Amino acid sequence: MDDGITAAMRYKEIVGLARASAENLRNWEIGRADELEAKLAEAHQAVADAAEREQRAVDRASRWWKMAQHNVEGLNWLPDDEDPQPVSTARAGYLERYLEEVKPSYQELVQAVLSLGWRAKRS
Repeated sequence: MDDGITAAMRYKEIVGLARASAENLRNWEIGRADELEAKLAEAHQAVADAAEREQRAVDRASRWWKMAQHNVEGLNWLPDDEDPQPVSTARAGYLERYLEEVKPSYQELVQAVLSLGWRAKRS
């Protein structure tokens, strides 16, 4: 009889450990799923933020380009090129640096056009 009670107690102990292990695994899986969902949400937000930054950069570059075209529209000898296209080798981390270079370049263009005088601008 002693063996029967000991075996039953041992069985209950094993079943209890199995249940606890299953519960621990379930909790870990739920925690991991929550963690992955949070990382996925962060990744989606990062993509949305990057798309928004890209659109702002495109809009800003387009405005500068249109202003530059307006400044040279009277120079008939200057070919009217198509709008600039994105450069695939540009580094996203340098976006602000690239944008900072536009204004001084634009100002140089304006000064160059102004220094041409009216003779170079006539048809």
